[in-house]
Amino acid sequence: MSDLIVKAAVKDALSDHNVSADFYDALNEEVVELLDDAANRAEANDRKTVQPRDL
Repeated sequence: MSDLIVKAAVKDALSDHNVSADFYDALNEEVVELLDDAANRAEANDRKTVQPRDL
């Protein structure tokens, strides 16, 4: 899967900290899991629309 995060935005958000190169991959994996879980919850509730409550 492609990157779902914007590295520059993450770096800006964490501007007071150093960010290791492998952090971005780990963060991207967490986002993928979060999206998969949200999609599964929407499907479990017979919806095709993923909503904030699915997070």
